[in-house]
Amino acid sequence: MADGTHHFWHQRLTALANVPLVVFFVILMISLAGESHEVVLDRLASPWVAIVFILTMISVSYHMRLGMQIIIEDYVHGEPQRVLLLIANTFFALIVAAASIFAILKISFGG
Repeated sequence: MADGTHHFWHQRLTALANVPLVVFFVILMISLAGESHEVVLDRLASPWVAIVFILTMISVSYHMRLGMQIIIEDYVHGEPQRVLLLIANTFFALIVAAASIFAILKISFGG
């Protein structure tokens, strides 16, 4: 598969995966509005919620990286700057995903 086609399909698949994942996230957040701290922590500590949230963060972070990669490739014209921004984009997406997953696991395991 060509690189452009590969990128195209990954963007579409992550977009498709993000629909139910983000809908679940938004509905859960709305349902927790106004609840006590203990209720929120109890709900977020559920293994099923933690798994869905981790999947959401992986998918959203990867989708974000892919989208920013297209913008960088299209609008940054100097090769050194483009390479540096693509590297920074990858590290930023990894840091966002790792920090989010750490927070989810910490809540899930009661830390």
